[in-house]
Amino acid sequence: MRDQRTTVLGYPRIGPDRELKKAVEAYWAGTIDASRLRAVGRDLRERTWTDLRDAGLTDIPSNTFSFYDHVLDTTVMLGAVPVRFAGLDGLDRYFAMARGTQGIAPLEMTKWFDTNYHYLAPELGPDTRFRLDWKKPLTEYGEARELGIETRPVLVGPLSYLLLAKSTAETTAETMAGPATGSPAETGESGGEAGFSPLLLLDDLLDVYAELLERLASAGVAEVQLDEPALAGDRSVEELKALARAYDHLGGLSHRPRLLVATYFGEIGEALPVLAASRVEAIGLDFVAGPGNLAGAAGLAGKTVVAGVVDGRNVWRTRLPAALSTCAALLGLAGEVVVSTSCSLMHVPLDLDREEGLPEGLAFARQKVAEVVAIGRALREGPEAVVPAAAARPPVNARVRARLETLGEGTARAGHTARAALQRAALGLPLLPTTTIGSFPQTDAVRRARADLRAGRIDQAGYEAAMRAEIDSVIALQEDIGLDVLVHGEPERNDMVQYFAEQLDGYAATQHGWVQSYGTRCVRPPILFGDVARPEPMTVRWAVYAQSRTDRPVKGMLTGPVTMLAWSFVREDQPLADTARQVALALRDEIRDLEAAGIRIIQVDEPALRELLPLRAADQAGYLAWAVGAFRLATSGVSDSTQIHTHMCYSEFGEIIGAIGDLDADVTSVEAARSRMELLDDLGAAGYARGIGPGVYDIHSPRVPETGEIEQALRLAIRAVEPERLWVNPDCGLKTRGYAETEASLRNMVAAARKVRAS
Repeated sequence: MRDQRTTVLGYPRIGPDRELKKAVEAYWAGTIDASRLRAVGRDLRERTWTDLRDAGLTDIPSNTFSFYDHVLDTTVMLGAVPVRFAGLDGLDRYFAMARGTQGIAPLEMTKWFDTNYHYLAPELGPDTRFRLDWKKPLTEYGEARELGIETRPVLVGPLSYLLLAKSTAETTAETMAGPATGSPAETGESGGEAGFSPLLLLDDLLDVYAELLERLASAGVAEVQLDEPALAGDRSVEELKALARAYDHLGGLSHRPRLLVATYFGEIGEALPVLAASRVEAIGLDFVAGPGNLAGAAGLAGKTVVAGVVDGRNVWRTRLPAALSTCAALLGLAGEVVVSTSCSLMHVPLDLDREEGLPEGLAFARQKVAEVVAIGRALREGPEAVVPAAAARPPVNARVRARLETLGEGTARAGHTARAALQRAALGLPLLPTTTIGSFPQTDAVRRARADLRAGRIDQAGYEAAMRAEIDSVIALQEDIGLDVLVHGEPERNDMVQYFAEQLDGYAATQHGWVQSYGTRCVRPPILFGDVARPEPMTVRWAVYAQSRTDRPVKGMLTGPVTMLAWSFVREDQPLADTARQVALALRDEIRDLEAAGIRIIQVDEPALRELLPLRAADQAGYLAWAVGAFRLATSGVSDSTQIHTHMCYSEFGEIIGAIGDLDADVTSVEAARSRMELLDDLGAAGYARGIGPGVYDIHSPRVPETGEIEQALRLAIRAVEPERLWVNPDCGLKTRGYAETEASLRNMVAAARKVRAS
């Protein structure tokens, strides 16, 4: 009997101990060379392929590895490199596109659909000319073949690539040498030339994809995976026509591998019959985030369906009987069924077996591969081959549930105009007040103290003394720089979500559960498994200590309820809205304790507000209603003279402008450096009238911005925002930067603010 085919759509690429992160950062620091970095990459790839083979998968993907980002890899492969990088090549050019250099701005970074993974957006304009660089996918296919492993190269599909791109019209190298100094209309950076859309480049792009497919076929590749996650969102008639044209063209090639078009993150609706009518051999469907895909599968007779029945984005064990039932139903509809994950496993940690003390019912990447194999075996041998695990019972907190029923939506504050007057009188801040987003660089000494505490080399008192010393240093530095509103720097925090999760009931933290967020930035998302409650204050003692070291206001710093959910692995047994209200209640208590302790500015960060927005417009209003409600529940329990801030970064916030206003925060800081202040026009058009702090420089790049370019960014911002409402800040926290570049950048920022303030 032929083996039941099984596969995954992708796999974690950072290594079990973040070997990729360490090697790339060592390369940036100059302690290893390019050959050593490439050797680490090859070793990680080979370990992945052999692990998947040994786990029993029949179909193994390749070209899923990346030194930074797979969309950036695609841009390089297609030769769509912006002209400002023309003087660079190899890894220097690659990492300059990701991070920038002192004289060259990087590509814009934004969220990969509704995940916390960040990709580098392609910049495409009417002058873009594609030119194939085929080395990466063919080289990695060849490496696997040398191990005796036949693989399926994975590529970003042509339609999704174009829909993910930023429309630009680069006219001069100077335009993109640094942050834009003119409005979007003047630079052409936001909307590009009138009437231009990256989708107009489809035919040219298909020629390059056709060339690549022919090369892959000549190298012996039997099947290629083309990822089209953009199909999980609302697609226009024109975009669906483009989809049909793309796969008619590629499917009609006389010399090509079999084509698997993989979709994920939801139901693909009207795109499914388009793919069914095309000449592609296989279609990947997500039956976890898109159970409605099953209804459309009736038209797939003769096609192979790659059935995404094992969740690639959450860490709970698969309900194997239900997954097996879905696959069995597909057997009667499709030509062949391949058991798979719903999406790439890069969104979950690698191996549960390295953990201790976690709740029951979990599965990480390796365990999910075993589930895929088990379902395949059950399809071949019968359902008795699968033994379902007992469902875990989450702990219930009756007191939390009763309080939420009594509290309702929380209390209302006065209107923002009245609050603003009270806050101006209470705080006495100058025009264009300067501040930072919250975190300061985490030094080796800070990390060493945290490691020493875990290892028992120092006790809690010794650790807290080290943290107070770091706070002293951070406060003194900010005073010397001249910032108006200070932060304590967050030295005690390992991560903006994990830190709080470790202090809240209902959450569990991993020891090795690293997941890539972007580039070398890895996080350990906590696991939310039960009702959430706050046993005791979490941040008050640190904020009070920092405030005692200065006469200037110090912000209290918290992570908002939506972000606490988005950057965790959440429970599946109740609606997200209910869980968000539980987190909001815990934060409400923390905020009131901060206010009672004398903290008069409290920042509740919600960088993930846009991230969780459903991909389908029909589902968005309901989400925004409960997301905004949770934020307001958390923040509405303070007096009108206490100033509430929030922060958002690296998403397309233009789509949720109304919701940003509905949060009713007194001040909102947003990423605006890489997007060149484009959000401010959207805010103005929507009538946003509260305080706004557009990021005036990009902290994800190592370059130090000049005073002049920050001044120009501020003057651009003032075109859209009255100076009385404008704050001056970087676009994100400074945790990942070094102190030398941080101090230089902040001094330039303060100097620029003072120059504009004086004018």
